Amino acid sequence: MTVTFADIQAARARIAGQVDRTPTRHSRRLSQLTGAEVWVKFDNLHFTGSFKERGALNRLLLLNEDERRRGVVAASAGNHAQALAYHGGRLGVPVTIVMPHGTPFVKIDGTRAHGATVVIEGDDFSGSTAHAKRLEEEKGHVFVSAFDDEGIVAGQGVCGLEVLEDAPEIQDLIVPIGGGGLIAGSAIAAKAIKPELRVFGVEAAMYPSFTARREGRAPVCGGQTIAEGIAIKAVGEIPFALADPLIEEVLVCREEDFEKGVAFFATLEKTVAEGAGAGGLAALLAYPDRFRGRKVGIVLCGGNIDARMLAVVLNREMVRERRLIVFRILGDDRPGMLSAMAAVIGGLGGNIIDVVHNRLALDVPAKGAEFDIMVETRDSAHADEIGQALKDKGYALRMG
Repeated sequence: MTVTFADIQAARARIAGQVDRTPTRHSRRLSQLTGAEVWVKFDNLHFTGSFKERGALNRLLLLNEDERRRGVVAASAGNHAQALAYHGGRLGVPVTIVMPHGTPFVKIDGTRAHGATVVIEGDDFSGSTAHAKRLEEEKGHVFVSAFDDEGIVAGQGVCGLEVLEDAPEIQDLIVPIGGGGLIAGSAIAAKAIKPELRVFGVEAAMYPSFTARREGRAPVCGGQTIAEGIAIKAVGEIPFALADPLIEEVLVCREEDFEKGVAFFATLEKTVAEGAGAGGLAALLAYPDRFRGRKVGIVLCGGNIDARMLAVVLNREMVRERRLIVFRILGDDRPGMLSAMAAVIGGLGGNIIDVVHNRLALDVPAKGAEFDIMVETRDSAHADEIGQALKDKGYALRMG
């Protein structure tokens, strides 16, 4: 089992003109935020919204006529599914996709829109894979792994090749790890072009399968992560064998890090990243000392995030920054009370978003009320200013 730089170059020639060549750009804002010089590979700009198109198309083009007629089956949380469905539809290859329960609607709908047959089966990626393997036996389809396939790895390697062409000055490359196809291919290409380059992987703390494999222990994986695109319980055999010797370190990130990455891509870079797609930025935020002052390339590998989840993440970041805060005030339940509190808040430029009255809590007097006032502020200092003004007016803040 091997994938060479020549295989990646051949894959590039094979898919040329059928997959977008996404840009790699220097980001002044993210550089200021992280203390590193940051270049972003915008693979969220592919037609199906993720890096998966290169590998999927390369693998489909390697099918023989009999295999094309039989069609392909795959298990995917969404991005491999959409890429395979889109290019399978273009090439006239029937595609069946098995997705786990809980897959974001945007990924399910996107896959169906490209003409694939979608089957929802399995509690996680492993369960979906088992069902896809059963369909392979029953229906005679060709199973196409999302990552554990040499043709897939070679196609994904084109990403690393493009990054080094656009940003030859980078010293480090950070790539999210799920099954390992992207980092394996990208590391092979990048290190062939620039051997001294350091390659770092990123995993979600809930699914540290590559890290566990490196340490020779069984991975402990599970839970609902915002980075569902890399929520893989077992890294692929082929990608691990190829990538392990080439990777400097695998950085494990918390949910908070991924959320911040999604939020900063939206607010600073004005682009949409899904949880896994924000992995590179999450690593820069979580491990700033590793990269401070260095030239770093990060692969924004996908942007297929559910709109509701994006809104939740952005609001949660406002709460972290105290730009969205709830003042809980115990007061008398009499006319004009809320108006007086609102006057203090509004007088200092706070924007009241929501108000909830609680009259039934037993630690609130029968003639009193508890007011939860959600306020949008400029920053943490502004929130403190409003809180102090409310206290100065005699209001008892129970929480702020």
